[in-house]
Amino acid sequence: MSKFRHIAKAAMTGAIALLVTSAISAAQDSPQPLNPTQKPHMFAKRQIAANPAKLAANAQTIPTAPAPEKEEHRLILQVNSNDPAAMNLALNNAMNVTQYYKEIGEAVKIEVVTFGPGLHMLRNDTSPVKARIETMALSTPEISYKACGNTQDNMHKAENKDIPIIPQAEVVKSGVIRIMQLQEQGWTYVKP
Repeated sequence: MSKFRHIAKAAMTGAIALLVTSAISAAQDSPQPLNPTQKPHMFAKRQIAANPAKLAANAQTIPTAPAPEKEEHRLILQVNSNDPAAMNLALNNAMNVTQYYKEIGEAVKIEVVTFGPGLHMLRNDTSPVKARIETMALSTPEISYKACGNTQDNMHKAENKDIPIIPQAEVVKSGVIRIMQLQEQGWTYVKP
């Protein structure tokens, strides 16, 4: 055991000697001696008082990091029922979210995705909110409307006629798949 103590003592002595030698060498290389009692903020105040014009000139040459880009907020609103109250609720939510982000100066994108019986919201022949969407499309380009192509095809078969979609809407292959894709890209999903 005494051999182990002797080795540990020798290692400790060597480590201390190395640290002291490094500190002395660093102090000799330093252009100014360090004053350990001086606080950094006191040193800065003295520099400013000594030569404020020089510091101002130096401050102008310091590169600044670019301001981070504001994140664009993205929201999916799902409508899957043929209920005018649910359709109006989705449109109210879209308008409220858009207005909120406009007021605080941040960007937002909203997609209203319809499928199943909710497709009536975007049908040119049956939509109870068609006039409201026409008006909203003129004032709020942040809101887009997606109609499920699968539902449109199924309604075509069931009604034996073409199913016209309002011009403000875009037909996507599947409303559910569209929601999944947007969620996978980080969009927030809300079903009013």
